[in-house]
Amino acid sequence: MPIRLNLLAEAQAAAELRRRDPVKRALWLAGLLIGLMLLWCGYLQLKAMVANNEVGRIESRVLTHTNQYQQVLNNQEKSSEIKQRVTALNALATNRFLNGNLLQTLQQTTVEDVQLVRLRVDQAFSYVEGTKRRTNDDRIIPETRAKASEKLLITLDGNDTSARFDQYPRYQDAIGTNAYFKSLLVKTNGVTLKSGSLSSPQMTPGGKLAISFSLECRAPEKTR
Repeated sequence: MPIRLNLLAEAQAAAELRRRDPVKRALWLAGLLIGLMLLWCGYLQLKAMVANNEVGRIESRVLTHTNQYQQVLNNQEKSSEIKQRVTALNALATNRFLNGNLLQTLQQTTVEDVQLVRLRVDQAFSYVEGTKRRTNDDRIIPETRAKASEKLLITLDGNDTSARFDQYPRYQDAIGTNAYFKSLLVKTNGVTLKSGSLSSPQMTPGGKLAISFSLECRAPEKTR
């Protein structure tokens, strides 16, 4: 029976041992894992780039809408301011005091032996500046519109030439009960005799003996 000798057995055993070396297998496995990790990182990086592009697009749209919204708010504020001014102008045009109406009423309100010799109209105005809407810390303070207050005082100076100098109270009553003055003046004591205005009898330029008097007509304060 022939005997076979494998002279390369030792070399083959060493090669087999190296092939089965666990460190080598671990290196191959580690390389594979690293390759997979790099692929995963590349995939994530690609998704991040796509997401960043989408975020940038959305932010651009949001910024556009924000600018449009701010423009709408500015337009609404300007529109509100214009409406307030128009309303104030209409109120001023419809409610302002007209001297022509006063003079016409005085011509139609007369009492025998009473002569109106002087008319004085005092109008005093006070103006309060409006404020814009503002933010104080976390609280919004609304805007306030500008206001103008008007005070009106009408003074009527006259002469009473009656025999007993008793006609000026009738003239005072005629003024107080006149429809125009009732709508214009305060409801209580709208027409009063000015304190110390009654004079002693004096001769008028027309040669009549008369006393002078002054009536004060007060209108309520109006705020517009």
